[in-house]
Amino acid sequence: MEPIDQNKKTGRLYGLGVGPGDPELMTLKAVRLIGECDTIAIPVSGRETNVAFEIARGAVPEIEAKELLEVFMPMIREESKLRESHDKAAAAVIAELEKGKDIVFLTLGDPSIYSTYIYIHNRVAAQGYETEIIPGIPSFCAVSARLNEGLTEASEALHVIPASYGGIEEALALKGTRVLMKSGKSIGKVKAILSKMEPPPEVKMVERCGMEGERVFRRLEDLDEEAGYFSILVVKEEQKRR
Repeated sequence: MEPIDQNKKTGRLYGLGVGPGDPELMTLKAVRLIGECDTIAIPVSGRETNVAFEIARGAVPEIEAKELLEVFMPMIREESKLRESHDKAAAAVIAELEKGKDIVFLTLGDPSIYSTYIYIHNRVAAQGYETEIIPGIPSFCAVSARLNEGLTEASEALHVIPASYGGIEEALALKGTRVLMKSGKSIGKVKAILSKMEPPPEVKMVERCGMEGERVFRRLEDLDEEAGYFSILVVKEEQKRR
């Protein structure tokens, strides 16, 4: 790729977190930048495509009038295909930045936590373009608030774990509070592991926190193994029971 012409005015890329689901939890900065930007970028062929946009629309109705840039980012794990899709997505973003357009790339929660955006961010920044991450409220913080309790106290550790990857048994054996993100199809496996732990941990789960169809589960035995992708489990040590 050709280096940037330092005398040419290019746009800036913002990786913007829209928060966990409730439009009222979007930051003032996020709302302002959506209103000021030229283009809204969203991933397609992924579960975040319409969800992040719908959340943002709830806080910024004028987003409907913005130019929309859809970038193909499939929900797969094959590394070569992922790299190819990320390269193409970054190239599409750069093409718009070269036109002098400021782009807001919408992402659920916070862009720095298991976000598809960060792959684009790294590639665009490496080419010398201006980039900025706009933080959003992480989904697990919203889940803690929905449960009306804290995540940690004093010296307790907090572990944020992608539940659909390997090593889940080792991760669940860690001391402190364990947050399992993007649980989805792994809930049954996780539930089976947790049910055998001694002493039994305290387990709660919120599905689609802040979104339509939200469900709250306050006991391990009540967890719905068919719950959807946007499900977060909070696992605490037994002594944390109240």
